[in-house]
Amino acid sequence: MDPSSFDVLTTAVLLLDGNHCIRHANTAAEEYFGLSRRQLEGLHADDLVKCAQSVLKVPLQGLSWAWLYEIPMRQTRFDDREQARVGQDAQRESLRNLAHEIKNPLGGLRAAAQLLEADLVDSRLRDYTQIIITETDRLVGLVDRLIKPQSKKLKVQRFNIHEVCEHVYTLLHAEFGQKVMIVRDYDASVPDITADFSCVLQVLLNLGRNAGQALTEGPVTIKPRLVLRTRVGHQLVLAHQQVRMGLIITVQDNGPGVPEALRDKVFHPLLTGRANGTGLGLSLAQELVQQQGGIIEFESEPGHTEFCVMLPLESR
Repeated sequence: MDPSSFDVLTTAVLLLDGNHCIRHANTAAEEYFGLSRRQLEGLHADDLVKCAQSVLKVPLQGLSWAWLYEIPMRQTRFDDREQARVGQDAQRESLRNLAHEIKNPLGGLRAAAQLLEADLVDSRLRDYTQIIITETDRLVGLVDRLIKPQSKKLKVQRFNIHEVCEHVYTLLHAEFGQKVMIVRDYDASVPDITADFSCVLQVLLNLGRNAGQALTEGPVTIKPRLVLRTRVGHQLVLAHQQVRMGLIITVQDNGPGVPEALRDKVFHPLLTGRANGTGLGLSLAQELVQQQGGIIEFESEPGHTEFCVMLPLESR
């Protein structure tokens, strides 16, 4: 029996010795337990799977292993993601419609303020018209950011993801390098990807800046650390499909974590936990990734937050 054949399965498979210690784990098992094969090997399987909802235990005879444990992956995973995506799309569409309705009167408001400013005799009153003009421009910028992703046409090209990561690293190091330790953890075996270079760059920069701000804006109790990581993933469930092989780019930090109240809505537009945030960064990042057939997932607790950008490596 060739254990590598189990890597094509979407169920987690563990091969055990007579003492029920793990001797081999397939790719789905690595994803299920969040541990590499090397980390799983030698662990006692019964302790590891006791929290699983169902485990199929098959005794083996005449082979190098004594037991095969199979753990079905949650079948509703794709449906849950699709339902969340549809809900987010509907919310974005409603906001875009509202944004279009808002933009026209904002233009009229700005023009009226400029005409009023030209007729003012008292120059001190122009400070107030300048506030109107400045705030109107800020709102127009916000509206444009709501509208832009829908009309953006992807410019797909072939490139190495580490070119993007290095660009992001340089920008983050310039902005946060004095306060945050930024670590690069790249998998050199990652093949080139076909995607929109500028979109992927913008997504990773948004995630990296969010992490840097989370690490530097509050009280610091430990050495702030941000990690950029690349890996190849297998049997990934993305926004619209499951792919045999995909790219996983992780932005990880050891900051305070996403507030509990925001975790179910973190990708919703105009929702933010920061005093100066617009609530658009994560929503737009998710949309840009989904346009390319991928998805962003996250997990967070105090001291450990990671956002994972998953993109297909296969031809679509």
